[in-house]
Amino acid sequence: MILSEDRQFHLAHVVTDKVWGDDIADFSDDDMALKAAKMAIIAFVKADAEIDKKAREKVASLKRGVIEGTREWDILYKKYYEEESVRHGN
Repeated sequence: MILSEDRQFHLAHVVTDKVWGDDIADFSDDDMALKAAKMAIIAFVKADAEIDKKAREKVASLKRGVIEGTREWDILYKKYYEEESVRHGN
């Protein structure tokens, strides 16, 4: 998943506003809560990019030369993506 830095920060604002607005949690320091949300989103995006890269590398390493965009490629990518997600604890 590719999210621009602006989009990541926007999502952090949306999350903290929703958590606070729905009275799920009260923040003693709003800036600290926003910073924690931003860091969590950044970490998620980074981990997702690593998982995506590894899954793509696995499909590309197959000797039969599976072409991206084909049904077979999609199935293999999903399989390898899920395997890598499990390895990352997702």
